Amino acid sequence: MRTQATAVLVQRALAAARQATDPEECEEIWTLLAQAAADGPGSLLLGRDLLHLADPAERRTGCDLLRLTSELHPALQPDAATELVALAASEQDLRVLGPLAHALGATCDTRALPVLLTLAGHRDAQVRLQVAVALPTVAIGEPDGPALHTLIRLTRDTDPEVRNWATFGLGFQLEADTPAIRAALWDRTSDDNTEAREEGIRGLARRHDPGAVPLLAQLLDDPRGAHVHSLMAAAILGSPELLPHLEGYEPDGSWVAEAVTACDRGPRGTPSRGHWCARSTIASPARTPPCTRHASTKA
Repeated sequence: MRTQATAVLVQRALAAARQATDPEECEEIWTLLAQAAADGPGSLLLGRDLLHLADPAERRTGCDLLRLTSELHPALQPDAATELVALAASEQDLRVLGPLAHALGATCDTRALPVLLTLAGHRDAQVRLQVAVALPTVAIGEPDGPALHTLIRLTRDTDPEVRNWATFGLGFQLEADTPAIRAALWDRTSDDNTEAREEGIRGLARRHDPGAVPLLAQLLDDPRGAHVHSLMAAAILGSPELLPHLEGYEPDGSWVAEAVTACDRGPRGTPSRGHWCARSTIASPARTPPCTRHASTKA
């Protein structure tokens, strides 16, 4: 049940949010809300109450609290989704719509899909960005369904970060493989945005596209060291042509051994680890961009 200590944490977070120039970048807010979200049922009730208040800062904080609560307590995701979907029916404030979309994604609830599909066409790039982050967690169903089509459209967005995250979701988080998906990923391999380009390459490698081999080799040859997702993609692709490009990595580095073994044996199936990005723990793009999630170090 709701505790007084949790309520105090939420009020402190709300006060910090009102003072912050950019609440998304304020670590104090996230620390306090994470502590409050540990309560579970109590934080769910507090978040629900905030959604019904007149101040946009309170509704935004409510969305953030319900997102963190959903991530920490999967059993509460349906209840959080019910409250967030209800808010979406009337919410129009830009300060709330982005956090609302992000929170809906954390619920992994298909009831969020109509809301996210509507917000995908919003004029504000930050709202579309949060939709791109959220959609893969509720994109359940046919590979040519509306969620996939919307992600494909977002990979061509005018905003580079929207393209980046939509391509990551389409190519790396989801396993669907259709000609339209491959075409969208190939489009991004010539993107001016480096991260969107890399996500397109990794997405093609995940689908065993032979054309991705030389492109993935270029990512592995990066003198700064390859993103761990590139090593994961190499492990799936299992191309012997990639072996020379893996030689400079520490053998005990994250996913290095798996990539070397797979490429040494030749093409193979998807590793049995399941989805690499837990759908309920996807980070906020403003706080953890794809290029900094993990990194391997070359010898």
